[in-house]
Amino acid sequence: MFKKLKDKLKGDDHSASQQQQQQQYQGPSYQQSNLHPSNPYYAPPQQQQQTGGHNMSSNEKYQAPPGPPPSHPGASPSSGYAPPPGPPPSQSNFPQQPPPSWEPPPYHDWTVIPDTSLLPPPPSIGYETSPTANATEEDGGRAYEWCLVNPLWPPQNLTPPTHAAIQNGQLAMLKPPTFTGDVTPMQQAGHWKCRTHAQCRDSVLLTNLPMYSVFWDSPLNTHRSKTIYFELKVLGIGRGGFSLSEADAGIAVGFIAPPYPTFRLPGWQRGSLGVHGDDGRKYVNDTFGGVDFTNAFQPGETVGIGMTFSLPGNPLSYEQTQMGKIMDIDVFFTRNGQKEKGWDGNEELDERSEGGTVGLRGECDLFPAVGVFGGVDFEVFFHPSQWMYQPF
Repeated sequence: MFKKLKDKLKGDDHSASQQQQQQQYQGPSYQQSNLHPSNPYYAPPQQQQQTGGHNMSSNEKYQAPPGPPPSHPGASPSSGYAPPPGPPPSQSNFPQQPPPSWEPPPYHDWTVIPDTSLLPPPPSIGYETSPTANATEEDGGRAYEWCLVNPLWPPQNLTPPTHAAIQNGQLAMLKPPTFTGDVTPMQQAGHWKCRTHAQCRDSVLLTNLPMYSVFWDSPLNTHRSKTIYFELKVLGIGRGGFSLSEADAGIAVGFIAPPYPTFRLPGWQRGSLGVHGDDGRKYVNDTFGGVDFTNAFQPGETVGIGMTFSLPGNPLSYEQTQMGKIMDIDVFFTRNGQKEKGWDGNEELDERSEGGTVGLRGECDLFPAVGVFGGVDFEVFFHPSQWMYQPF
């Protein structure tokens, strides 16, 4: 009973709403028999002859119903709504279009990782500054002027006894003027122990003799490869603890072609390369912030750096000779007796580098170099019997 009463009230509300809409809408006058069956005001007759779809004969022309559909947002007397031309899609005489042919797109397996081994390696991205410690711009400008005044030395013709001493690791370390600390020879030849003061400025310790001699060691003369290498054991870095973000001390290992400004670390000026232990970056004639390479040196670790010169495996192209390539050069870095990383000594350098690889391509004598700043403790080994890594 309640359901019937509820349905009756609902029907009355619907009828009242429909009457109100009929009173508000002032469209053109028409008869209910002319309304489209989809129109809410359409009232089907009691008996109507079915002569085709939408009560139309086959010869009768379709006429769109007047007024907007009630669900259209602009269904108001002033909206000016115009019905779309043509019959609705369901009209029997409406031409039917065949569905277009459809094929699914080709399947691509996005989980397959492309092989990038044949692609060239991305270029090294250099930094303007180091995150740890940086020399002043004044020192950089002074070193640049120093290199302009002092060009690279030509190769020196060493005597056989001198070359034999080099082969036996009998190299001595020389203190530069900016170095403050102690350099002590140990019992075995080629073994040195160094301790710097906390206020030691940027300095580079070089050996008294070159480890690579052009006249004696160049593959262009000997027709065989030549490797130079030495190791350094880190005993301590900093006097009050070591922090990578605020390093007050550091060590760098590398090679230089003389002459070299000894108040600069290896790798900062022309004819030099180095791996720096404070920021773990490599420097090749780079006076700025270097390139990411390895991790910072830690006390107790033994690190080493080497270069191998060999005749090119393939004939050099004209472009390579114009760039100054003479032979193949492999620069490598070791840590605790294991080869960790390396790079091609002929690789193209950043345009900010001074002179590219000039001096490091086997055309100059090369000296081992240890750069320091702040308070550090370390030992250096030049004789092969003292090395953890055996490159030969």
